[in-house]
Amino acid sequence: MDTTELPNDEVRQMLRDSLRGFLGEQWNADCFRLGAEPKDVAAIWAKLVGQGVASLGSAPEEGGLREIAVVLAELGRAACPAPMWSAALANFALSTARSELAADCLENLHVGAARLAFSFGALDPAPGAGAIRVRDGRADGVLLLVEAADSCTHLLVAIDHALLGLVALDAAGVAIVPTRAMGAWGACEVRLSSAPISLIAIEAGVLDDLLLRGKLVLMARAHGAALRGFELATDYAKERHQFGQPIGRFQAIQHKLANGFIALEGARLIVDHAARLHDHGNRDWRYFAHAAIAFACDGLRRVSLETHHAFGAIGYADEHEAPRHFKRVHLDTIMLGGAAPAKKWLASSLLEPGSSGLPEHDLGPAGNALREQVMDWLEQHWSGDRKAEFDRKPFAKREFDAEFAREIGETGWIGLGWSRQFGGQARSPLEQIAFMETMERGEAPRIGAAIQANAVMMFGTLEQQQRYLPEILRGEAMYGMGYSEPQAGSDLAALRTSAVRDGDHWVINGQKIWTTTWWGKYMFLAARTDKDAEPPHAGISMFIVPMNAEGITVRPATTMYDGSFANIFYDNVRIPLENLVGEINGGWKVLTGALAFERGLVGGGIVLKVAHAFEQLRGHVMQRDAAGMALSDDPIVRDRMATLAAEIEIGRQLMMHCAELAADGMTPPEYGAISKVFSGELMERFGEAALDILGTRAALSEQMPGAIDNGRFEQNLRHSLMWVISIGTNEIQRSLIAQRALGLPR
Repeated sequence: MDTTELPNDEVRQMLRDSLRGFLGEQWNADCFRLGAEPKDVAAIWAKLVGQGVASLGSAPEEGGLREIAVVLAELGRAACPAPMWSAALANFALSTARSELAADCLENLHVGAARLAFSFGALDPAPGAGAIRVRDGRADGVLLLVEAADSCTHLLVAIDHALLGLVALDAAGVAIVPTRAMGAWGACEVRLSSAPISLIAIEAGVLDDLLLRGKLVLMARAHGAALRGFELATDYAKERHQFGQPIGRFQAIQHKLANGFIALEGARLIVDHAARLHDHGNRDWRYFAHAAIAFACDGLRRVSLETHHAFGAIGYADEHEAPRHFKRVHLDTIMLGGAAPAKKWLASSLLEPGSSGLPEHDLGPAGNALREQVMDWLEQHWSGDRKAEFDRKPFAKREFDAEFAREIGETGWIGLGWSRQFGGQARSPLEQIAFMETMERGEAPRIGAAIQANAVMMFGTLEQQQRYLPEILRGEAMYGMGYSEPQAGSDLAALRTSAVRDGDHWVINGQKIWTTTWWGKYMFLAARTDKDAEPPHAGISMFIVPMNAEGITVRPATTMYDGSFANIFYDNVRIPLENLVGEINGGWKVLTGALAFERGLVGGGIVLKVAHAFEQLRGHVMQRDAAGMALSDDPIVRDRMATLAAEIEIGRQLMMHCAELAADGMTPPEYGAISKVFSGELMERFGEAALDILGTRAALSEQMPGAIDNGRFEQNLRHSLMWVISIGTNEIQRSLIAQRALGLPR
């Protein structure tokens, strides 16, 4: 396909903005509750035809599935029942037909002379959706929940997988009965009794894909409705006062709305991704469309419910705007069978013999090439006996391999994203994802000191950059992070460890806890240099502390996941003045700046771990025993695996979005937080699911006889807690999302 014919992002944004303004002026959304008059729906459709939307889907240059999704999202937002969904499906179906009738139908549709209502008839996977019988040019039967049929001139209905029927709705033998569903008007029951029908032959497979397109863009419309309701609730939380303050200041409300925003962003991104692949002719669009449906059907309904929880009683007054969006979300997400068919398709795609597993994301020419290059390098340097010997070590010994770090240091990949002025390769965020993904698949040990390197590059002196960056780049130096203290965890501004100047040195005293990488060459330490500073975080400075300095006492402890961290005591530890990074009392800026630069990839790193673990679990689920039985035969297991697969794709979409934002500068902290929260908790859900699916033997820990994959799955679950808590707990991240992304008060 010549993708140069497709509209670009700027055109889609213009389409979105113009439709929002147009519908705001031309449509009374309360009609959805009260029941719009057919003439009003016909009138708004005529105006929309004038806006040029009636031809979307008929040819690439007219606009494809992405543009249709934009239009339907805006119609969902406006609670407008104009028959755009039917028009889009008619365009896709009839543009492939080789008949004069199909061509005439399309021409009339595009100029507004015909208004089509569409029904999948017997192909609709929803139980009891209705069907018709055709004989001698006449149709009999009943079709339920046909959108806007009472305002349309014709019905286009699927007869079977290769045949459409066209019925004039004013013909003898046609009865249209308005139907109230989810407390809203807009759909109809269409009864045919020996009604005249014209048949249109369709190419094989077109209607199967049409069903998927139809369901995908229903998710777009549901998203538009859910987002509008969510925005109303967010604004309400800023204005509604209880107990002397806006309810949006309460943590329960902030976290409820943060959860909603995460789900909305995930649904938005994956619907658009599936539609983009469709329009570019990528066959993986079907996989991502099914994943989008599987996630959005549940996710958007949950957002809609939580929106009403935030509103309280005012939200269930039917004259309020929010209920109309609740109704639209639920109607769209249960149509065409809801999530169940999508999950069944995903399970078949992933668990049947010959399946290739999760689809590989296109990371662009450079990213895809680097993926292959790193894969080849790992095959030569980290495979066979060497890797097998490493894998036999206890988990605590598998975190780092000094020899491997030095070897990979020779490639320059530790500085993959660094600026060239610091010896880096200045690779794109997508190339960095390619590297992370391939290293995870190869189960390579951790390398680098990304946060500390960023701090030195952003805030260090020239001398510090020349001294510390080359040894990180060569794989010769690892850094710990000395942040948390007994009384200062998430509230880092409360830290008490002090650094006092004494001539040409800083003298450090205090205690740090939960310190991972305590065995590294250096500690990147936060210490208080002004005990009277207001606000308290203004008195913090950052230091590079050699871990062989006198006065350091390390007391290691075993973590819940069989790793290690340490309590570290600093007693009159003297370090040179030049080990200060950034300005005196400017440590908060150093700390948050370095974290912000890296935070966007943290969630990505977690979801890549989950994706790799999913593939390993998939292998066990598909394995057949001596009797020919497999866990993949169990419908409950299949449903659970499909749900996990869909959620992995949401995590990967959030990762890719952070990469796109980083390519334009820096990932905003709230978007890094969204990715981290979703992926960290997905890792927990995956671990729980793996134990449920594999059973008791999966609980056996490493080096125990009979342990599955040396206890990998149960250890992953124990390890997942660290990812939810570290680098800013998910509760802190939710507050960040609520305040930074949604503008809720502190």
